[in-house]
Amino acid sequence: MLYGLIGVLFIAVAFSFVISLILSFSSLTEASFSWFILIVSFLALFIGGMIAGVKAKEKGWMVGAGTALLFTVITLLIQYLGYNSTFTMEQYLYHGGYLLASVFGGIIGVNLGK
Repeated sequence: MLYGLIGVLFIAVAFSFVISLILSFSSLTEASFSWFILIVSFLALFIGGMIAGVKAKEKGWMVGAGTALLFTVITLLIQYLGYNSTFTMEQYLYHGGYLLASVFGGIIGVNLGK
């Protein structure tokens, strides 16, 4: 699960860097990227689940779910400790979707590793 989580965080940081450069040097706003950011977030969790599934070689759904839950706990801790707020209902729905994406990625990753 750790490899999957590292993969998710690497994709998130790299994508954030690219988006920040685009926002800095253009007249675009964050609102214009909202759907794109959401798609890349789901894709990052799917790929992280796949990485974890390939490494685990069995029980891909469980490894994918663990990867997504670790990501959710880290996100919640950063938000709660850093910004003194908890998840909103919208964020719970996003993280539920992340869980599903990562589970599917873990299932596919186990089958890719064979």
